Amino acid sequence: MILEIKGLDKSFPQAGHGRVEVLKNLNLEVHEGEKVAVVGQSGSGKSTLLSLLAGLDRQSSGSLRLRGQEISAMSEKKLTQFRAENIGIIFQQFYLMPHLTALENVSLPLEMFGHKDSQERAQEALQQVGLAERETHFPHQLSGGESQRVAIARAIVIRPAILLADEPTGNLDNATGVQVANLLFDLVQTTGMTLLLVTHNTELAQRCSRQMTLHSGTFQ
Repeated sequence: MILEIKGLDKSFPQAGHGRVEVLKNLNLEVHEGEKVAVVGQSGSGKSTLLSLLAGLDRQSSGSLRLRGQEISAMSEKKLTQFRAENIGIIFQQFYLMPHLTALENVSLPLEMFGHKDSQERAQEALQQVGLAERETHFPHQLSGGESQRVAIARAIVIRPAILLADEPTGNLDNATGVQVANLLFDLVQTTGMTLLLVTHNTELAQRCSRQMTLHSGTFQ
């Protein structure tokens, strides 16, 4: 099992109203190589869940284990290293560095941790997403679909155990969104990566092997 969530809660303080519960007693098991979609309307807690899974935020209570490791028990330094080695993240926004080329954006996660083969691995990742010929282009020279493909290449270049995708086609027109979705699922299938996809797009969710519905902070 690659991911195990038990009794996960997340709440935030609200001025004059105590605390607001965003996630309540979530339980989930995901096996290696599985493709799981978490669906729900805006405000259901999907993005909060993804932030916890990515180690970008901490739960209020409960257990969140990834590859057998309790994420909440890690120091910030250890968590940063663990995330860099195990977790690929694709956001709705592309979050590319505007002053870096496509190749430099993709190699950045490897450069930060001193990988000697970062250039070669970044070129390989760009080739996997069909953008080998665009490696010297800057983000402003790329279309929306190309930018998201660069973002996907950046997420997979670390060869993650699990890929977290937050509305990966949400910023794209329908035709481009379908192309990017096809690419994403092909890559996951080819590499055997585990995928956890957060989306409100039911068609996209149905391409996963399992769908979990999040409503008002709980799985339905």
